[in-house]
Amino acid sequence: MRLRAIIGPTVAQSITSTRRRDARRRRFEAERIRRGRPHEILYFHQVDDPYSALMVQKLPEVAARYGVRITPYLVPPPPDWAAPERTRLESFSRRDAALIAPAWGLDFHAVRRPSMADVDRGQAVLQAAIAAGRFFEAASGVARAIWSGQALDQAAAVFGVASAAETEAALAAGERLRHRLGHYLGAMLFHAGEWYWGLDRLGDLEARLQGLGLGAGAGGELVAERPRVRLGEVARTPDAQTPALEMFLSFRSPYTWLAIDRTRALARHYGVSLRLRFVLPMVMRGLPVPAAKRNYILRDCMREAERLQLPFGRVADPVGRPVERGLAILHGAADTGRAPDFASSFLRGVFAEGVDAGSDRGLRGLVERAGLDWRDAQDWIADEGWRSVAEDNRRAMFAEDLWGVPSFRFGGLATWGQDRLWLVGTAIVDSLGGTRSNASPVTPRILK
Repeated sequence: MRLRAIIGPTVAQSITSTRRRDARRRRFEAERIRRGRPHEILYFHQVDDPYSALMVQKLPEVAARYGVRITPYLVPPPPDWAAPERTRLESFSRRDAALIAPAWGLDFHAVRRPSMADVDRGQAVLQAAIAAGRFFEAASGVARAIWSGQALDQAAAVFGVASAAETEAALAAGERLRHRLGHYLGAMLFHAGEWYWGLDRLGDLEARLQGLGLGAGAGGELVAERPRVRLGEVARTPDAQTPALEMFLSFRSPYTWLAIDRTRALARHYGVSLRLRFVLPMVMRGLPVPAAKRNYILRDCMREAERLQLPFGRVADPVGRPVERGLAILHGAADTGRAPDFASSFLRGVFAEGVDAGSDRGLRGLVERAGLDWRDAQDWIADEGWRSVAEDNRRAMFAEDLWGVPSFRFGGLATWGQDRLWLVGTAIVDSLGGTRSNASPVTPRILK
């Protein structure tokens, strides 16, 4: 058995342990009480980040409902190692923010990419507002102005403009603090030892605050309830003109594990065909995934797995030959009807069960659990034809300004992340003449 397969699951379980996490939460709360400090959330705002533009529209309501102090910090864009496909990231973020904003009752219209001059002035205005304790009064208006190409003169007149030296110092301080606490993105919230990214995780933070007894009278309702996939009725069944649901996936992506069975259920419910388009993991394509990013992903996936009631945490990292063998089998099984079963079995094995997919014994168990024959699998492993398919899939994914997995394409929709399955569901329903309403003839079943 490979050394990584022996050590990896133990290390991953330590990072993702809910018992340790809950103990850490209790320690933070006990220390807060001992020192007589208020409940505090640190917020890291990137002026030219679309997700930050959405976040500042919700945070004042969060502060008011839960009686928490939210301390803002300005930060620059993420470093290159955290945004290896920066142009695609920026393009996708603008499009994605515009798509998701209405689901949270928010507004985002990116008329153009903000100029550097607008970004610099927006940062200076917001730093002046932070110094005056008026950040949230200023933030939404500044975001609206720089994304719509409006002048910032009015905001500057109301809130002032910090000097270039003051703004630069504030950005450097925000970046240092963010790095020391273990993150790299904008629109990040940090509360008592844990990170929460963007609107997609704001509801998780709210649930934690409610668990501390805050927000009395909220009745469990959230300021930022995340959209869900609702499986209801549609007017017609798919036909030859209905596009396939394409899922771009990697066998080293824990988020792909969180999404694979829900994606299958979505396709099965509406009768659309599912096409699995595998790509090599980022690190096997020469893109870095540093420790801070890996650790955040593991902890975030553990939190998501809890919500989805999926097993997670015994991770036997399949990077390298295990991934290659797995993708060869997935490619070989394409015509058997069992490829989705194998994808699910492999991902469950390496992210929830600590299976060493680099060993014949481990991989054989994953193959046979999916209803495939191990002798066939050995023949598929010997065939290198999967490599050109993986590269074709990568090119197709990049052509949509997508770069990470899981990503999805259905008709005119191309989106990234297991958090966007609700958008995929909406696109399918729209294409089949269905309704998005909760008042559909059959009460929709929610796919978490």
